[in-house]
Amino acid sequence: MPAPRPRSITGDSFFAWDGEVLVVNILGKPAAAKDAIGKPKGTQLKVSVTAAPKDGKATDHMVRFLAPLFGVAIADIEVVFGRESVHKQLRIRAPKKLPAAFAAKPLGDT
Repeated sequence: MPAPRPRSITGDSFFAWDGEVLVVNILGKPAAAKDAIGKPKGTQLKVSVTAAPKDGKATDHMVRFLAPLFGVAIADIEVVFGRESVHKQLRIRAPKKLPAAFAAKPLGDT
């Protein structure tokens, strides 16, 4: 039986690669003026969404907002934890592109 994935796969960064899967730690800001990816803050990437924080709806909205920015389908983004929290971790399967916040590490670099 394989060992469970550690929550700290990203170490000191806000993201890490697990094979072809991009693991991203998010600091969400619901009910924002606009949907936007902000700057990394420590080991989290700030992401603002316009949706209200009710019953995970802001997280669902965030996934719909992020999918085209990473060039993936909504189904390719898994919320590992934090669906009803501002602290979340996402696993994005085989992203085709990366937003500017990821410029420090090229696509596919492991």
